[in-house]
Amino acid sequence: MAHRYQVIIVGGGPVGVGLSIDLGLRGISCAVIERRLQLSNIPKGQGLAQRTLEHFYFWGIADELRAARVMPQGHPIGQVTVYENLMSEFWHAAPDRVLLQPYYFQANERLPQYETEKVLRRRMAELACVDSYLGWTATSVEQDAQGVRVVASKDGTEEVWEGDYVVGCDGGHSMVREQADIERSGTDWDELVALVVFRSPELHEALKRFPDRSGYRVMHPDLKGYWMFFGRVDVGEEFFFHAPVPPGATEDLDVPGLLYRAVGREFECEIQHVGFWDLRVQVADEYRSGRVFIAGDAAHTHPPYGGFGLNNGLEDAVNLGWKLAAVLAGWGGDRLLASYSTERQAIFRDVGEDIIGGWIRDDRRLLEQYSPDTDREAFERHFEEMAKGYGHRLRDFEPHYEGSSVVIGPPDGVISAHGSHTFTARAGHHLPPQKLSSGSNVFEEMGSGFTLVALDARDEAVRAFEHAATSLKVPLRTIRDTFAGGREAYEVRMILVRPDQYVVWTGDTAPEDVEQVMRTVTGRL
Repeated sequence: MAHRYQVIIVGGGPVGVGLSIDLGLRGISCAVIERRLQLSNIPKGQGLAQRTLEHFYFWGIADELRAARVMPQGHPIGQVTVYENLMSEFWHAAPDRVLLQPYYFQANERLPQYETEKVLRRRMAELACVDSYLGWTATSVEQDAQGVRVVASKDGTEEVWEGDYVVGCDGGHSMVREQADIERSGTDWDELVALVVFRSPELHEALKRFPDRSGYRVMHPDLKGYWMFFGRVDVGEEFFFHAPVPPGATEDLDVPGLLYRAVGREFECEIQHVGFWDLRVQVADEYRSGRVFIAGDAAHTHPPYGGFGLNNGLEDAVNLGWKLAAVLAGWGGDRLLASYSTERQAIFRDVGEDIIGGWIRDDRRLLEQYSPDTDREAFERHFEEMAKGYGHRLRDFEPHYEGSSVVIGPPDGVISAHGSHTFTARAGHHLPPQKLSSGSNVFEEMGSGFTLVALDARDEAVRAFEHAATSLKVPLRTIRDTFAGGREAYEVRMILVRPDQYVVWTGDTAPEDVEQVMRTVTGRL
């Protein structure tokens, strides 16, 4: 007999498990089918953005995640940008994610993905409506008008899972995506990159010439805009390292020589792992096909530049989770599910082609144009701007859904990863945090459904939203406060926020047809 769940998640990495938590906390029954019994010990996916930590806060595990960090508590997160090698006289430790902190409720964090996954798996195990099936390999996915059917095998035994929806979180070689006939496209830079994990107390000592940081980006003119990058795993001896290598170098690569070149001298090291990946961006043309969805690496893959992969994958999970729950609970319409693909696909297309691709192209042009050997003063000036570039790109990375069909945005609104950070509440944008008169933050008072922030708003306007939500069975929490104490920075008195903390409507009083607004933002128009 088939196992029956509302949502079947194929893939139990951080995105799949994160989605199961988001759904499980909303009372949706889920099965997570994952082929791995053990977690990988490769320290990838380390940089977790402020926005990602907001997800962990709402999942109830932000403190546990921070306690799991491998670096000492308080050790700065950030990077040093160096010219040619780590012994160079040309370097800058420019601010990056710290520039964005005022606009988010949580600070960013850094720890290996396997530690993040442990925290997520423990939380998943606490949810009664979520079951995990470890060691099972999903082999086929079928769908019809009534639901989905997933077949998986373990030790020669096949079993069947049936549900209302299936979500493929099964990585870049996604079986779910392939069987749903979802195509991918993107850019291939035709570069092979090595990943080396190693230990070296000697390198740790050498890095004391810089301010304390967690990463070191080496820019060499011969690499044409691509990086060599050292990242700390702990603070003392363990590192990971990325660097472009010649095609076909997987068999006879001189790994110590590669490290020595990037450092600028020989040093003692113990190499623990060597792997390779291709420098390319691939984005699915759609993130949905009927009752089948894809998220995380199944939907988008890219080089590990800037920590966009895992953070965007978890944002996929949060965007999709509340929408699936709303439809299954009866207060969300199919347009809500359709908006998942249109919102998230456009964001990552921008990330891959404009932000990461543009980053590589800009660095290449600068290193081709300027050199300390020909014009030291001009080089130093422009190299400093290059070092600041990561922070500038993060400042301009402000994903928003102004043009979404389930947002009451501006007439000319679009969906884009490009934007600006501000404390103004804007339809389609992430709600900035603000303190309430009670001393708590608005994020601490938000519910798991919609939230209406009413700042000195008229009672009849607030009641109009509450009545519309009740009649449509949409969960709504109202937060009342004054339009003062810093909250005037929102620039509007009424803000309707959806369950993933994105604003869907703003105004100073209720619109003429509040029910139409509620129907629009829940995908029922």
